[in-house]
Amino acid sequence: MPDDHSRPIDSADAATLKQLIQSLSIGAAIVDTETWAIEFENAKFFQWFPPVEDTDEPLIARVPGLNIKRSKDRMGGTRPHRNEVESRSETRKMPIVVEIKALPDGDGRLALVECRDISKQREAEYMLESYSTMSERHTRDLQKEKERVEKLLLNIMPRTIYEELKDYGTTTPQRFDDATVIMLDFVDFTEMAISQDPSGLIAELNDIFSAFDRIVELFGCERIKTIGDAYMAVSGVPEETPEHAQNVARVALRMKRYLEKRNAAHAEQWLCRIGINTGPVIGSIVGIQKYVYDIFGPGVNLAARMEEFAEPMSITLCESTYDLLKDEFICTEVGDADIKGFGVQKLFQLDSEIASRR
Repeated sequence: MPDDHSRPIDSADAATLKQLIQSLSIGAAIVDTETWAIEFENAKFFQWFPPVEDTDEPLIARVPGLNIKRSKDRMGGTRPHRNEVESRSETRKMPIVVEIKALPDGDGRLALVECRDISKQREAEYMLESYSTMSERHTRDLQKEKERVEKLLLNIMPRTIYEELKDYGTTTPQRFDDATVIMLDFVDFTEMAISQDPSGLIAELNDIFSAFDRIVELFGCERIKTIGDAYMAVSGVPEETPEHAQNVARVALRMKRYLEKRNAAHAEQWLCRIGINTGPVIGSIVGIQKYVYDIFGPGVNLAARMEEFAEPMSITLCESTYDLLKDEFICTEVGDADIKGFGVQKLFQLDSEIASRR
């Protein structure tokens, strides 16, 4: 007596099976692998791949893009060949995955064609790709913004101070006993600003200060700030260096030389006074919402006094700085001066660098 698994399918069971197959959400068809004629198809298969001219069109005509040879070669294996095609439905085109599998109870000629709609998968992949692209673009934009902010902050504070602020969110004021400060101011700038076109004057001042920035950077100094037409830089802050006085002296001489060459080529004459001083200073971030790195102390104050005592297009320094420069630079003694807050000081004028030291 045959068991339940081998009994023949009666007409009622066949009708039920057909109804079940017709209700599937996937497309299904049974084909003859010799002729690729479609022996049976469900409603979804017919909807996705309707015949164009003849209802007897074979599979290869109904489903363009199939790699029939590859699929047939793989039918005997454990994994069927996946074909990605596009439906021929007139309502809308959609991506379909088609797999062809040999029927286990057939004689090798019949195969099952399974079709699955992968629109949602494609949409998910597209959304994932779009999100990935957007995320990459956002990351690039953030990196650009970070670099822009870093560049702006490095314009107002030294890199070591910026790194400390970035890592710890705050900075500690530091005292520097060996630092040399340069202060520069232009002669009669107020009268120039009143008599000239403001935009043109500021453009010229910007060009000059940009040149000063390059000179300061060339000799390892740090531009601290500009106030109107005043320019201040320092060496020995925040990185200590034994050559702080020499660095500033070379900066001062080249600033003066730059203005001399500029004045020779321009109708407008820019005359400056330069003061240099060596002494203790304190460096610190000032401000909470708007950060500014500044230096304070007697070293800064005396440099400002030296600038006030300087003649146009001359560089004035006091004896403490002269003692550090006298072996490498030519200086002229100017005489004694009573400096407010510092008493009587012997002043010198920096003329040039000794030729063998250049």
